[in-house]
Amino acid sequence: MGIDAEYVLEMGNITKAFPGVRALSDVQLRVRKGTVHGLMGENGAGKSTLMKCLIGIYVPDSGTITFKGETLHITSTHYALSKGISMIHQELSPVPQMTVAENIYLGREPLTWYGLVDMPKMNKMAAELLERLHINIKPTARMVELSIAQSQLVEIAKAVSYDSDLIIMDEPTSAITEAEVEVLFSIIRSLIAQGRAIIYITHKMDEVFKITDEVTVFRDGQYIGTEATVKLTDAMLIERMVGRTLTDMFHKETVPVGNVMLEVENLSGHGFRNVSFAVKRGEILGLAGLMGAGRTELIEGVFGVTRTHTGTIRINGKTVPIRSPKDAIAAGMALLTEDRKLTGLYLNASVRENMFIANIHSYLVGPFVRFRKIEKDCERMRGVMRIKTPSLLEIIKNLSGGNQQKVLISRWLLTDPDLLILDEPTRGIDVGAKSEVYRLMTEFVKTGRSIIMISSELPEVLGMSDRIMVMHAGDKVGELTRTEATQEKILQMATGMKIASELAA
Repeated sequence: MGIDAEYVLEMGNITKAFPGVRALSDVQLRVRKGTVHGLMGENGAGKSTLMKCLIGIYVPDSGTITFKGETLHITSTHYALSKGISMIHQELSPVPQMTVAENIYLGREPLTWYGLVDMPKMNKMAAELLERLHINIKPTARMVELSIAQSQLVEIAKAVSYDSDLIIMDEPTSAITEAEVEVLFSIIRSLIAQGRAIIYITHKMDEVFKITDEVTVFRDGQYIGTEATVKLTDAMLIERMVGRTLTDMFHKETVPVGNVMLEVENLSGHGFRNVSFAVKRGEILGLAGLMGAGRTELIEGVFGVTRTHTGTIRINGKTVPIRSPKDAIAAGMALLTEDRKLTGLYLNASVRENMFIANIHSYLVGPFVRFRKIEKDCERMRGVMRIKTPSLLEIIKNLSGGNQQKVLISRWLLTDPDLLILDEPTRGIDVGAKSEVYRLMTEFVKTGRSIIMISSELPEVLGMSDRIMVMHAGDKVGELTRTEATQEKILQMATGMKIASELAA
């Protein structure tokens, strides 16, 4: 691959292998100056691995990296940053007890003349940066106090603060609302206008067509091709990514609805007030709302993760006191949490251990563990969920984010629950895997069980829900049936517009 002046980055014949898996096989990537270059592929396709080679987290086994006409041997993140390459990582890793300003300028803090960190100057720099990016977060706030979405915005600000010529954005919108996505896109457009280049990794198809100029597709660690975005369609892109056509993304079927399985009455807790709702057998109840609406807080209250102040929970018509997740699991519930890294995975344990841990009691016979049954069940889930891993004994932190998510879903399916609560079930999952998750959801409710699904992706809410409950600022503002729900109606309710119009009437 010859050097071309219009390309700010050229990666040629990059190969990278790990024990038991060849992550990249002679792949290439060429990014033009002043453009947004989309990088697409299923989980495990090699996108994040290639970017980690570019930023210096991994050193490729072979291949060349040419940046701004100079061939680089990138062996550390510090070296990549010094050359003008920065990255927003998919998995956030802030220092929780430090402030926003301290996290943004970590390792490059401004110093006073006597060698100590100049906190007022650093806070001022951070405040100016956040204001310029239209991010409404105080620089003195501690990271532990922020939501996942706010942490994501801080990570974006941090990457921009390096003043890099090339910024890699790995799933930058996975945890932020649609309004914040527009803020990010305006940031991207201003960077492009300055002649910077962006590598944009996402699983959200609409974003690809909205913000990118060119798209490169990887599949199973191999380079499939690069095309101008305007020449592509959804169907073409999906077919290149998964190697097959997806005729029906959502797999939604009409399922007979039975009796009420879960009934929640006037439940109040941290972040929500007097919420009542019910979910019937055979039904998928969607939970929609913007960041801070109280959706996750409500579900954590129902599941016993947090204490509730008032209200009643009934399961199959019987009042059940739920004081802890153990009570919820005993009552037939399962909860897939929003943040897989913080509250879901045992990162240093194996895939198999992460899968069976919630159901370990069913594998015990006296003091003995039925390892053959564990192996059989976990292998079955590995096949059903199409989890890409060299073996079930692989340490889970070595898997891609999407495959980690599939392991978590498998964990809860193994508990054989009556009610499956899914908080952002397809976050960070590729289009092929999403289709598999939707199919599993449909199969689950066809057996007469129930699902509550929280999702920030409106097409997902509309595509999979039988009813949609909308929340705003801790309150339930209404419900919509599948037939009457539209994106516009949901957004009106979620932003409080419907409430405001009713109050004005």
